[in-house]
Amino acid sequence: MSVGGVRVGTYDGLAKEVLGREARLGDVRLVAVDGRAGSGKTTFAGRLARALRHAGVDVAELHTDDFLDGWAELTAWRPRLERWVFAPFKVGDDARFRRYDWVAERLREEWETLRRPDVLVVEGVGSAAVEDLTLAACVHAPEALRLERGLIRDGEALRPQWERWMVEEDRFFEDGTALRGVDVHVDGAPGEEHDPQNEYFILAGG
Repeated sequence: MSVGGVRVGTYDGLAKEVLGREARLGDVRLVAVDGRAGSGKTTFAGRLARALRHAGVDVAELHTDDFLDGWAELTAWRPRLERWVFAPFKVGDDARFRRYDWVAERLREEWETLRRPDVLVVEGVGSAAVEDLTLAACVHAPEALRLERGLIRDGEALRPQWERWMVEEDRFFEDGTALRGVDVHVDGAPGEEHDPQNEYFILAGG
């Protein structure tokens, strides 16, 4: 379907596509929702997860922000997620992990257990570059809007961290290799009318 010449996707349709594809992380279908901070990827991931649940499957959602070392490094989450979650799921086990506490600025002491789901949706910068993906999406939005969203959420006091983070993101995505495996590119700031709970706009080439 298209609106004003722009392709429109539905979360139900994308959920159906996920479930029609092969599970590669053991018997878990791993879905990545990538994109720069403030692009709208958390919202997109949540709506896709909801559509997957409506399709009758068990879905878990994880956010790479919960596995970082604060603002230190974009992909500090990756070895933790791979060791604590991906590796156990690949061999049919449940996962155990610790979340990063952004207030205390350290990993929490307590371990959480995550039962192996049918679909795992991972949202975060760099998530489309992990292995064993069933499907990857990337959400895009203009720089000024992304920064505005971030400061509304986190407060003006964190502007220096946001601005530095955005520079690091530009470097990370610069050569295009991080998004090479993306299946669908999503407009995180659509101007056309649509039903945002059920529909999203697909960018050209995605």
